[in-house]
Amino acid sequence: MTIARQDAWTHDEDLLLAEVVLRHIREGSTQLKAFEEVGKQLSRTSAACGFRWNSFVRKQYKSGIELAKKQRKEQVVNNPEMERDSVAAAENVAIEEKTPEPEHEDKESITLQEVILYLTKMDEFFQLDNKEKERISERSLFLERENVRLLEENVLLKENLKAVEEDYRALMQIMERARKLSVQEDEKTNPKVSFQMDKNGNLERVNK
Repeated sequence: MTIARQDAWTHDEDLLLAEVVLRHIREGSTQLKAFEEVGKQLSRTSAACGFRWNSFVRKQYKSGIELAKKQRKEQVVNNPEMERDSVAAAENVAIEEKTPEPEHEDKESITLQEVILYLTKMDEFFQLDNKEKERISERSLFLERENVRLLEENVLLKENLKAVEEDYRALMQIMERARKLSVQEDEKTNPKVSFQMDKNGNLERVNK
């Protein structure tokens, strides 16, 4: 899960927010979609983008908003299919226009509803963050246990391999002793017959 940023907004981020919102207004889209688009680009929540727009950025772009509205109306006239999509945008703008402006332009104005919305989103974020931390903790514990199991299995495999190698060497020694005893018995019973090793390492009978 991508963690949403909570640091202060920069001037470039405010410019991006304004650019995207104005574009959505011109195209007859809603500001909510604009906030979602900016949120993805800046790794912020759409609620945070909406809070920033309504409380600070919007009042700096009054002329730009009016121009975007005018352009949207012109596009609706030229393209009737945009009229239906523009209804939601118009309702969104109407709500925006009812938001009281601050008495002094150099101060940020926020409404109680915006504060409640922001705090609600933050609470949801922290709840998700805690669940994610719990999931990561459980996953980490599982991986630690799995690592211990694999280490124990590796030690057991090495011990088994060592035992097999020792059994193999013991078997080869027994076979070598048996071969020597067989040669000695043959020499006793048939002195004229002897054995020699061929190029492949096998014994072959040789008559004297």
